[in-house]
Amino acid sequence: MKESALKEKKFNKIITIVSVVIPIAVALLFKVKIPNAKPLSFLPPIYAGINGLTAILLIVAVIAIKNGNRKLHENVMKTCIGLSLVFLVMYIGYHMTSDSTKFGGEGAIKFVYYFILITHIILSVAIIPLVLLTYARAYLEKFEAHRKLAKITFPIWLYVAITGVVVYFMIEPYYNYV
Repeated sequence: MKESALKEKKFNKIITIVSVVIPIAVALLFKVKIPNAKPLSFLPPIYAGINGLTAILLIVAVIAIKNGNRKLHENVMKTCIGLSLVFLVMYIGYHMTSDSTKFGGEGAIKFVYYFILITHIILSVAIIPLVLLTYARAYLEKFEAHRKLAKITFPIWLYVAITGVVVYFMIEPYYNYV
């Protein structure tokens, strides 16, 4: 087997493991509360801001690659992945120290909120392997495969980033800031 095929196989194995472990770990840690921990109630607006910044940078990255600036595209995309990791750590930290906030809206807005929230959650799980596979294809210099997958990954990741901000603003009035 060629070296590049072996690398790709190794990447795919790691991507599969990470794509399964992260959602399971988040779901489990969501239920774990650190005893006597001071609530990290200052985090939601920060990680909502990270989502907003990620959305903007995803658009910058697309513009960069369309203008032929591959290095800028690469750097911005690595930043987006890094921001997603920072978001994940903050999100877990918040939920391990604070009770979940219930949405208090009523009527049609409640259905809108839950539709956005549920699609955001489902797609945030789906985006993990898509981002990693898209990145791996670029890293392995399989640029045509990277481009094809990026056309699927980009709109989903952008939706997740934007709806993360929307969910925050919709639930923000109901946070119990300590």
